[in-house]
Amino acid sequence: MTPSNMSLAAAPASANTSPDIAASQAQLKIEGLRRPAAAEWPTPYVEVDETRLARNMQAMQARADAAGLVMFPHVKTHKSIDLAKRQLALGARGITASKPSEALVFVQAGIPSIIVAYPIVNASSLDRLLPAVKAHGTELRTIAASEMGVDALSTAAVRHGVDIGVFLKVDVGLGRVGLKPNDPAAIAVCQKIAAAPGLHFAGLLSHAGHSYAATDSENLAAVARTEAAALTGLAAMLKGLSIDVPCLSVGATPTCLGAPLQAVDCIRPGNYVFLDGTALRLGICSADDLALSVVARVVAANDTHFIIDAGSKTMSSDRGAHGMGGNGFGIVIGADAGSGAGVWTLERMSEEHGFVPAGGRTLPLGSRVRVFPNHSCATIANFDSFVLRRDEGEVLTLPVNARSCQT
Repeated sequence: MTPSNMSLAAAPASANTSPDIAASQAQLKIEGLRRPAAAEWPTPYVEVDETRLARNMQAMQARADAAGLVMFPHVKTHKSIDLAKRQLALGARGITASKPSEALVFVQAGIPSIIVAYPIVNASSLDRLLPAVKAHGTELRTIAASEMGVDALSTAAVRHGVDIGVFLKVDVGLGRVGLKPNDPAAIAVCQKIAAAPGLHFAGLLSHAGHSYAATDSENLAAVARTEAAALTGLAAMLKGLSIDVPCLSVGATPTCLGAPLQAVDCIRPGNYVFLDGTALRLGICSADDLALSVVARVVAANDTHFIIDAGSKTMSSDRGAHGMGGNGFGIVIGADAGSGAGVWTLERMSEEHGFVPAGGRTLPLGSRVRVFPNHSCATIANFDSFVLRRDEGEVLTLPVNARSCQT
């Protein structure tokens, strides 16, 4: 799983490597993935290899355990109650969710502890979640990055008679949500959390999403070190002001999987369960670790491309996490017995069609292909269910329980 024992025979692709190059590298060890797709399900559908899924889950949990870190995996990747419970059974203490409506699904499923890693600025955003939290006795923690956010969380907590742990969200380089660790407002927001009715200060939380633009393992390690230093430095300042910092929480699959784990308390990786073309490009996994693929069918062909029945409404138009990806949208291989050893790139898409440059190696109409997406999280979110395939050939259909949570 880690760069030191990757099964690819080529050097890890850099962040600027195109999917064509990544596909060529994947071809060196792609045979482990080249087995027929599950029974004749209507295409397109998502298939998850249970063996690779379990191996990925176990490896990350073992990595956290060895470092003495608590796991709160991010369920936005799979949105599945079944897979979340597997993560808890392996040793995760709870889960991380993207927004209140997503968290609600897992509260109702009995998950005992949840971090909602999303800024709340309107108290009513929690009016559906908090009654369920109270009824189930769920430990709830969330984030704030402004005094307005703290006020909203406090109002909601008091209104519903619950206690909410609140992390300060620290911007460690992505530039999306959070306060810089040297921003005076960071101290002020922490003090406000600690004093607000219905809230308690949970610690510091960050997401090094810019790690998806890393060019090599040294770059990934530098991002991880910088992130940890930002949190520990701010924690030291807070402790000097007599503010206890219970937890330092970091989360991004590239830094958690592809760099030495840092001296923090909690990690929140998500994509590690499936992995994808972006992880392959970053060199943090091998082709044999890719657990999720879309099975599609060749429906047309012309002089330059063969066309599959998987477009942007199947794959999403995301080239990678935070839009950090190369050219194309996925790696394509044959999914039927005897389909040959070709590896192609999903070059472009319309809504229901994908364009695959044939390169003189086209597939017959009606053939099935397997597409390993650049971003597995964005892909599975387009489906109501997925097929879980076992080595024995048995398949299960599992729901994507937290799909289409709008509020």
